[in-house]
Amino acid sequence: MSVDLQVSEGDITALDVDAIVNAANESLLGGGGVDGAIHRAAGPRLLEECCGIGGCPTGEARITGGYELPARHVIHTVGPVWHGGDRGEEALLASCYRNALALAGEAGLASIAFPAISTGVYRFPLRRAAEIAVDTVRAEAGGHPSLKTVIFCCFGAEAAAVYRGALDRPA
Repeated sequence: MSVDLQVSEGDITALDVDAIVNAANESLLGGGGVDGAIHRAAGPRLLEECCGIGGCPTGEARITGGYELPARHVIHTVGPVWHGGDRGEEALLASCYRNALALAGEAGLASIAFPAISTGVYRFPLRRAAEIAVDTVRAEAGGHPSLKTVIFCCFGAEAAAVYRGALDRPA
């Protein structure tokens, strides 16, 4: 059975899925953008759990409870800061998606929603980030039998259109 890939525009913290992915910083202790929104919506117990994890290197992922979110879990991944593309940024971004999917698979999750990792203050070019996200998910998601739905949740119409375009490209 193939995995259903979707694009959604809106607030990732409102999605009722098994896991939402947090575009976190290495401390996992909250920040701005999607990271801050997830921490605010999940409540203080998320921060408490994250304090016990000890951080997360760029490209890796960690899983926690979802607490006050509709999502049962949060998978935190640290995307790369864009420095022009010659410091392994593309491989690190793909690693974020692979590692988040691996954690979802290990936990037996059926649905996961990703934000546009690294495209905000980390300045990764949106179109290239969308292509990497879609290509990596297409290549990896089928290897996790429990996984049925992957949502690319975009904040804004421009990002959603770019992700839809990436999905419309031939596999």
